Amino acid sequence: MVEYTLIKKDPNSRARLGKLKTRRGIIDTPIFMPVGTNATVKGIWQHQLEEIGAQIILGNAFHLYLKPGLEIIREFGGLHRFMGWDKPILTDSGGFQVFSIKNKKVSDDGVMFKSPIDGSKIFMTPELSMEIQMTLGSDIAMAFDECVAPEMSREYAEKSVKRTTEWAKRCLAYHDGSQALFGIVQGAFDKSLREQSAAEITSMDFDGFAVGGLSVGEPFPITKEILEYTVDLLPEDKPRYLMGIGSPDLIITAVENGIDMFDCVLPTRIGRHGTALTWNGKINLKAAKFKHSKEPIDNECSCKVCQHYSRGYIYHLFSRDEMLGKLLVSYHNIHFLLEFTGKIREAIASDTFKEFKEECYNSGLIKKEVLLPEL
Repeated sequence: MVEYTLIKKDPNSRARLGKLKTRRGIIDTPIFMPVGTNATVKGIWQHQLEEIGAQIILGNAFHLYLKPGLEIIREFGGLHRFMGWDKPILTDSGGFQVFSIKNKKVSDDGVMFKSPIDGSKIFMTPELSMEIQMTLGSDIAMAFDECVAPEMSREYAEKSVKRTTEWAKRCLAYHDGSQALFGIVQGAFDKSLREQSAAEITSMDFDGFAVGGLSVGEPFPITKEILEYTVDLLPEDKPRYLMGIGSPDLIITAVENGIDMFDCVLPTRIGRHGTALTWNGKINLKAAKFKHSKEPIDNECSCKVCQHYSRGYIYHLFSRDEMLGKLLVSYHNIHFLLEFTGKIREAIASDTFKEFKEECYNSGLIKKEVLLPEL
C-alpha cells in the first residue's frame, strides 16, 4: 500500500532523500507530519495546512475511538471525508496514549483502562486497534505496541518487547490490507533489547518501521545513542519513522541517522502559549520586550503571519488573551517546521547537509550537542 524509493544518501551521515508513494499522493522525505489528534491540527484549517505544504498529517486511533466513535466515522465514510482532508493520513495505534494513562492493567491479551471521558471500561487489544484504524481508513496504520516509561526495570522492558512482538503478529493477522501497516521497534534504552525487538519486528511483512519508546522524558544524549543504534537495525528499502519528535534539535538528529518521517504536537502546543520557532531559536512573544516591536516573528520566514503581522501586535493579542494570537503563532510554527524539513531535503540533494547543520548551530537554532563530532 506504500512504496518507498531511496533517491540519494548524504556522503557525511546516514541522512537520506526519498519518496513515499501512497494511494493519496507522493510524500517527499524526510518529512515532518503535523498532528491532528482529534481530526484537527489544533488552530489550523485544513486548507491552511495545504497552503503551507503539509503532505501528510496524523490522526489518533485512541482519541477518535472515544469521540466521535466508530459509528460516526463509518457514517461519514472514513476520516478523510469526516474532516475534509484528501491528502495522506497516518494514524497512531493508541499505544502511546494507553502508555500515558496512569491506572491501567496490562496483560498479554491487551490493556484494560477506564475511559477518560465517561469512566467506562475499555479493553484495548491489537485487534481493536486494527479495527479502529481500518474504520478510520488512514493511508498508514500503526501496529499496537507497548511503550514503557523510562523508570521501568529491564525485566519489565524484556517482557514488553516480547509482548510488542506478539501484538505485532496479531495486528498483521487481523489487518485486512486496505492500508499500509508499520511495525514498531521497542526495547526501552537497552541496546540488546532494541536489537531483539528490531530482529523480530523487521522479520514480519510490514510496509515500514517505526522507532518507538524514545523522547518519553529521557535525556537527549540517551535519545541520540539509542536512535543511532536502532536505525542501523532497520531495513534500508522501507520507510523509517521516529515517533513523537518535532524540535529542530531532534529533527536534525533523526535525519542524520536515516529517519524519514517524524511527528509532534510541539509546534501548536508551544504556539498556543506564545512561543515561536525562528531561525535564531525560540522566542517568547508574551515577553514585554516585544510590546513595541514592529518586526515580524522571523525576518527570514515567508509565511503569511510574518508577511502581515508584527511581534508587537501578537504580543498585544496574548496580553488580551485573544484567540487570534494562538492561531497566528501555531500557523507560523507549523510553516516553520515544514520549511525547515524542506531545506533539509534541499541540503541532502545538494550534498550540503553538513554545512546546513553548521548554519543552524551558528544561528542558534540547534544546540552544540546535536552536531556530529567532526563538525
